[in-house]
Amino acid sequence: MTKLHELSLEEARAGLLKKDFKVLELAESVLSRIEEVEPKIRACLEVFGEETRKAAAAMDEAGPDPSKKLWGVPVSVKDVFLVKGAPTTAGSRILENYVPGYEATVVEKLREEGALIVAKTNLDEFAMGSSTEFSAYATTKNPRNLERVPGGSSGGAAAGVTAGEFPGAFGTDTGGSIRQPAALCGCVGLKPTYGRVSRYGIIAYGSSLDQAGPLARKVKDTGILLASVAGPDPRDSTSSSVKTDDYADLAEPDPGKLTFAIPKEFWEGTFDPNVKKVLDRALDLLKENGVALKPVSMPRIGYSVATYYVLAASEASTNLARYDGVRYGHRAKKYDDLLSLYVNSRTEGFGKEVKRRILLGTFALSSGYYDAYFKKAAKVRRLIREDFEKALEGADLILAPVSSIPAWPFGAFTDDPLTQYQLDVMTLPLNLAGGPGLSLPAGLGDDGLPVGVQLFGKPFGEKKLLEAGLLLEKIFPALPAAVV
Repeated sequence: MTKLHELSLEEARAGLLKKDFKVLELAESVLSRIEEVEPKIRACLEVFGEETRKAAAAMDEAGPDPSKKLWGVPVSVKDVFLVKGAPTTAGSRILENYVPGYEATVVEKLREEGALIVAKTNLDEFAMGSSTEFSAYATTKNPRNLERVPGGSSGGAAAGVTAGEFPGAFGTDTGGSIRQPAALCGCVGLKPTYGRVSRYGIIAYGSSLDQAGPLARKVKDTGILLASVAGPDPRDSTSSSVKTDDYADLAEPDPGKLTFAIPKEFWEGTFDPNVKKVLDRALDLLKENGVALKPVSMPRIGYSVATYYVLAASEASTNLARYDGVRYGHRAKKYDDLLSLYVNSRTEGFGKEVKRRILLGTFALSSGYYDAYFKKAAKVRRLIREDFEKALEGADLILAPVSSIPAWPFGAFTDDPLTQYQLDVMTLPLNLAGGPGLSLPAGLGDDGLPVGVQLFGKPFGEKKLLEAGLLLEKIFPALPAAVV
């Protein structure tokens, strides 16, 4: 018999509305699962047990509300989303004691749609990393192999969803931080178009790149989550007023009428043999089901890693300048003057990966180097976006791998940051272009680790992306439950 915490988000909501079980029963099942597996995977930084139980009991007393898309459904948010009255650390010691007095728009909308915010999930410090090894508080483990990383920076969200701790989660994607951990853990992750979801109340890393998005075990569930939070926000000047679609109402497309662009720059690289085997089989399955695969070239993709790390680090340098030990966050106990207060507070509070990116960004923005690095990177960014636009001419969507290797052992790249940066080459181009992307499992390698593929669409084309995802979810083999 299926346990309540094993239900998909859509199944959980349907059961609640039909009164097959109570909100409190679902909440207790989820909280029990969190208590059971957290010592093994460490996906959560904060669990709101009592708050969740009280809210669930109140919902049961009031009765079902079908007008709310997430009525009674437990979800988590990455610990960069401000939750009023709850610690919000961004995985950093510099915000160890920070408790916000207001909430992120995403959190507000989730509550308005009836969701229960059950936990805040772990991440690489300030969302800077690809493995969740750079959190100041915990090292999250992949629930499919506890000796492997879950990916990052939204590794806690992906691990928690995959392990059954909650049916849905929200992370942020600055260079692949939703799609990559979803692929390495074996769940579904969606990066919406830049501006589709408000960034208000989300601790910033790279302001022109950050985008909040959902993770879940099924494609349909990510659509329901997106439908709950998408739309303009007057408090976020970068949020878009482009009309939203009904992302919860999806229809599987006819594969014979679907064309995927296959960029050689994504598919002709060096892959781990386990990954390559799954990817080759995925292409064969698509052909067998009538999907047309159109070879294309995206020649500027090779410049994306350098472009991204100049722009993202520059924006991070600017955004993190506010953590100075004066207004909020960690403050050094020993200092002689204002300058030493700044230096000591930031030295003690930031981890090594954050310091590395601050230094890189400060250098790129400095006098004499701005034109050579930041300005040039901004120009190349436009060319990369043009590659996406051209690749989508005559194709419905672009299909690409997510990672050239499966989840790697802990410590494999912690002392080799340049190699780890290169691993992001398949995810970060989309953030530079600003479009939407969906990551979903294509199967398991012979090593038992998940392999993911991703679809790229035109800006604000999330519905088309999700509908194609339904088809791929049907065609590709379903993954077994996680080992935990």
